[in-house]
Amino acid sequence: MLRLIGSYNKARDTFLFVYAAAIGKPIPDITLNMDDYYLICDMLKDAKSDKLDIMIETPGGSAEAAEEIVRFIRDNFEYNAFVVSGEAKSAGTIMVLSGDDILMTTGGSLGPIDAQVRIGRSVISAYDYCEWIREKREESVRLGKLNPLDATMVAQISPGELKVVYYALKYAEDLVVQWLPKYKFKNWYLTESRGIAVTEEMKIQRAKEIASDLMNHKRWRTHGRCIKRDDLEAIGLRITKIEDNSSLADIIYRIQTICRLLFASTTTYKIFATQKEKIFKQAALPGPPPVIPFGQEPSVAEAGITCQKCGKVHKIYAKLKDDPKIDKELRNKGLYPYPNDNRLICDCGFEIDLSGLRNEIEARSGRKIVA
Repeated sequence: MLRLIGSYNKARDTFLFVYAAAIGKPIPDITLNMDDYYLICDMLKDAKSDKLDIMIETPGGSAEAAEEIVRFIRDNFEYNAFVVSGEAKSAGTIMVLSGDDILMTTGGSLGPIDAQVRIGRSVISAYDYCEWIREKREESVRLGKLNPLDATMVAQISPGELKVVYYALKYAEDLVVQWLPKYKFKNWYLTESRGIAVTEEMKIQRAKEIASDLMNHKRWRTHGRCIKRDDLEAIGLRITKIEDNSSLADIIYRIQTICRLLFASTTTYKIFATQKEKIFKQAALPGPPPVIPFGQEPSVAEAGITCQKCGKVHKIYAKLKDDPKIDKELRNKGLYPYPNDNRLICDCGFEIDLSGLRNEIEARSGRKIVA
């Protein structure tokens, strides 16, 4: 992957940063969050370029984190483009709309930016919530009353709750309306059809129209909707088609394939990578904690590791002192020694990273695992 990122940098004369999440894995940390912000800042602080491209794939997450990341990027780079070959949804879409350029493959997609808010036990669209309130208000004015069911539901809504939902929706809109004229539209001088000079007011109006379209749940129907290049151009966004540069497209598709393979065959769920370094976030190991016998000097730890792909349970042991008798005894019980490289390869081909298990064993026992 690092070699491919280097090839991309030469082809585009930029500094490429890859941020990818395994969207299908049911892990809370899969979403964009402030921890990602701090890690991204650390990895980009010494970038030797004033031009940054970010290849992004995310199901969305914190709009606050997206705003902080964009603020850092704009404080440190003159130019910023986003590369979308997979899915960049919700807060990911908001980030992409802050770019000077948006590069997309045929399979790339953005998503609606209507905020998702928790009301009671449910997570709902802030747009739908506000629209329902508006409809009920108009209905009450027109008819002079509400039906008993609607009246009961409206009576449970507090002014504070309503404001929280409204501001969550406006927050996403405000970011898009702020960023599009400042960055994406900064070199938009003439209209395409009539050649009229573009004013700042025209840029802001176009940004408001785009934000309104992307928040419109009636149009997209679902928060998970994949909004493709043609859809984005139809609402007024200019998108650079990556396939127009075949060599660049090949690099991007290969990076994407590597990320997908890692997500499918290992416990990795987030990838942060530049030409010189990469950081993989690994999922916690399934199964009970390791068994470490009580005593002043524990000699061995045992653990059962369940493969997330096929469900097979692997029984392994880790020596905490160099004693050949331990190997003989535990191998006879059907246990396998802890792998030196922290990688357990299941029979199905799935790779399990045991680094977390090593850390837990060594922390709890106060001793190092003996190879």
